[in-house]
Parts: sequence; C-alpha cells; structure tokens
Amino acid sequence: MTALEVEIDPAEVGFDPDRLARIDRHFTRYVDDGRLAGWLLAVARHGQVTHVAHAGQRDTEDGLPIETGTLFRIYSMTKPVTSVAAMMLYEEGAFALKDQVSRWIPAFADVQVFRSGSGPTLETEPATEPLRIWHLLTHTSGLTYGFHRAHPVDAMYRDHGYDFGQPAGVDLAAACETWASLPLLFQPGSEFNYSVATDVLGHLIEVISGQSLAEFFAERILGPLGMVDTTFGVDDDQRHRLAGLYVPGEGQRATRFDEIGPVAHGRPTFLSGGGGLVSTAADYLRFADLLRRRGEVDGVRLLSDRTVRYMTANHLPGGVDLEQFGRPLFAETTYDGVGFGLGFAVTLDPVKNRVLGSAGEYSWGGAASTAFWVDPVEDVTAVFLTQLLPSSTHPLRSELKVLVSQALVG
Repeated sequence: MTALEVEIDPAEVGFDPDRLARIDRHFTRYVDDGRLAGWLLAVARHGQVTHVAHAGQRDTEDGLPIETGTLFRIYSMTKPVTSVAAMMLYEEGAFALKDQVSRWIPAFADVQVFRSGSGPTLETEPATEPLRIWHLLTHTSGLTYGFHRAHPVDAMYRDHGYDFGQPAGVDLAAACETWASLPLLFQPGSEFNYSVATDVLGHLIEVISGQSLAEFFAERILGPLGMVDTTFGVDDDQRHRLAGLYVPGEGQRATRFDEIGPVAHGRPTFLSGGGGLVSTAADYLRFADLLRRRGEVDGVRLLSDRTVRYMTANHLPGGVDLEQFGRPLFAETTYDGVGFGLGFAVTLDPVKNRVLGSAGEYSWGGAASTAFWVDPVEDVTAVFLTQLLPSSTHPLRSELKVLVSQALVG
C-alpha cells in the first residue's frame, strides 16, 4: 500500500490552512446528514501533497471508517489511464490517429448509422466516414451507453445486456463484436456522445500489444509508477479495504447498492478500459502527477512532454465546447466552456463554465462521484474519492473546485 500523507506545510506553497479547512467542514456535512457514506480528498501543489482529509465510513453497515488506503471503484477515471496506454503505443508508431479501427477490429468495417425510428421500424444508413482511432479518444465515434436512456440505440444496447455493465462471461473482444453490429448514433466525427468508445480503445490496445489490458496496464503503467493498489477487481484478501457502493435513498440518504457493487469482487472477464479499475487516492494522485509533469515522474517517463500537451488540448472540431458539439445527456462534466482532448475534459473558459478555476485545466470523473483534475496554471492536482451513484446526484465536483481554488492565496 502506497502511503498518503501531507508532505509540506500548505502555507509554504500558497495555500491558506484556514481556508483549506473549509473543504473539510463542507464535505463533512454531507456525511453528517447522510448524503454520503464517506469521502477522501488529496490535494497537491508543485507535486507535494498539501492537504489530505477524509470523513465517514467506507462501509456503514459494518461500521468501517474511510482510511487513506481505502479502495474505491473509480469507474470512468479508468478512461484517462486507457487513453495514456493508447498514446504510449501511438508514440511507438503502432498506429496513426486517423487509422481506421477496423484495421485491428474488423467488425467495425461496415458500421451502420441510425437514421430514424425504433425497434422494428428503425432505419439505418451506411457510415460516410470510417470509425477512426481519434473518434474513440474523443467520444465522437457515434457509440453510446445503454444507461443513457436517451435514444433508440441506447435501448438496443440494453437489449443486448449492456446497461450499467455487461452480460456475464463476456470479454472485450465479444463486446466489440456486439457493439459493431449495432447502429451508431451519428456519423463518426460529427458529434460528441459519452460512450463505450474507451472500452473499444482498450480492446484495440490488446490487439496491438498482444497482451490483455490488465497485463498491459500492470507492465507498462501501474508497475513502473508504483501504483500497487490499482487493479481490475479486488482479490478476496483485500476486499475488506473496498468501500461499499451507495445510491441516494429516501431523503437522499446514501443507501447501500449491492446490485452491482460486488462486480468489483475478484478478477473480471470484462476488462473495462472505460470503467473497470479499482484504485486508491495515493495511486491516482501518482497518475495525476505523471500528467502534471508531462509524462514523467521520478525518472519514469511514459509519454513525451509534447504528447501530454497534445492530449490535453481541445480536439473538438473547430475548437468549440461541448455545449456546441455534445448531446445534452449524461457526462462526467458540464458542457459550457469545456472542450475535450484525447481522454480528458479541458477547461477552455472558466468564466463561461461558471466554476472558479483556470483555463487549461484537464479533468475527469467516475460514475460513483469520484473526480480528479490537474491545473497547470496554479500547478495543483486533486483527487476526490467517494462511492455514490450517479455522479449527478450532488454538485460535488464544482463545489470542490471552488473550495480548493479559494484556498489558494499565493
């Protein structure tokens, strides 16, 4: 287990300790009134941990407290890890961003695109643009999630067993075959829609590398970075460290949700590059620091400085934000003033976004209300972990960004 502790007096790196205490008081109220079972926060500046705080319980039924080594399902915070893995292969010349996905996953060669109708009246048309790797990285592929419940194609995903999860025994290869057989929501590259695209990217990594996604992560990213607690699923001897999964119940009180929580127990067949990892605050802060330092940390370089800068630029066509280019449905970020890079949301205009922060911040979150961001202007990284589905239940992320930003005084 990697240690997580304050490394420097916050005042030495421009944080006001009294203002940092506002963060703890604010989120402890979420625990006191039952809206969250527990939470854990780590904030660093200039690569040094300046604030660690936690409150509540990782398991309210058994009375087990949140600890710095608690394991959390990070869900879509897996996506940046998968994106980094893909770009490592890109740097090695394994593919070009404009390459067609069907070169490695042939099922995507002749995809159809939704035109109208639903069920037996659904009409499709051929894709006019091939599905390309950059479409996967930017969620402009036309793929979707069954849990969106906003489009007839979403229902088709659910009919095939892909809601918030997947059919038992299915691996990434089989899932890709199914998704390729279903219509895309739109012509590739024409819109943004949060989707299983990063899972497809995970399988592409498997095909190119000849390794399972778990093996690639362990050998090329997690091992070199010392992220010893980040895995697909949790072994029995570590299950006591895993936080319970909760949803809002009566009066918005966090209520245990064991319908999908146990999916994280044991090693899964489906290695979800879009949402399968379990991690700790210390491990993910390490990953965030790799990004903050542009691909290198403590002598371990996974990406070049130029590649990280490229990934964290806005890649939406025309430089627009998600409000102009995205569909008004579930995502791990708000749309105004926010673009999207190769695996991350990118703040273009914090004024337009109406959340205190910096232009150039890049971030992402997970379905259970987890979040991280890197602010290259203020040189701040932050990781917030809890286990409440869905992430839209409370405005935790925007509140946290404001509270961290207001604590900066130098």
